[in-house]
Amino acid sequence: MNVKQKGRYWACVCYPESLPTNWLEILQNSGLALAISPLHDKDVNPTGEPKKPHYHLLLCYDGPTTYNNVKTLCVSLNATIPIKIESPRGMYRYHIHLDNPDKAQYDDRKRILMNGLDPANFNGLTETEEFKIKCELLQLIRDNKIYEYSNLINYLRALELKEYLKVAMKNTLFFNSYLNSARNSIKSQGRTK
Repeated sequence: MNVKQKGRYWACVCYPESLPTNWLEILQNSGLALAISPLHDKDVNPTGEPKKPHYHLLLCYDGPTTYNNVKTLCVSLNATIPIKIESPRGMYRYHIHLDNPDKAQYDDRKRILMNGLDPANFNGLTETEEFKIKCELLQLIRDNKIYEYSNLINYLRALELKEYLKVAMKNTLFFNSYLNSARNSIKSQGRTK
């Protein structure tokens, strides 16, 4: 390991039997924004043997910090050596195996967030997921003959389609332009008949 390596995002693994009794207090007192995965107690090795139950930690520093600094915290938890994370979002999703359907799935409600970690920074939709929702919204607009942006928003709110509502609100210009074009298309078809 390059001890001079620096990074903002780090991860380590902790085994329940090795953790000090005050491990949550140690993490709270560190002041680091962090996420603790649900206990991974259903994971299996490629050979089919159960893995030792463990937690994954995502440690988020305000700025780049050294491997040695992170290692000090990991030692206080009897955790594995820290690894620098290039994608905190990927690690956050890995906590519950969100992108690994062949692995045991874990309940996101059992994840522990500390010291102001904002899950919105890591839990957003991927570009592919957002594109799929946009396409579904376009179909919903056509199927329900929605021609006003306000009607689209009210429709999504009434059905409590929160992810769809977020995408529609985030892409106001796109959907408003589409609805204006659809309205104008209907008007021009009416004039030509």
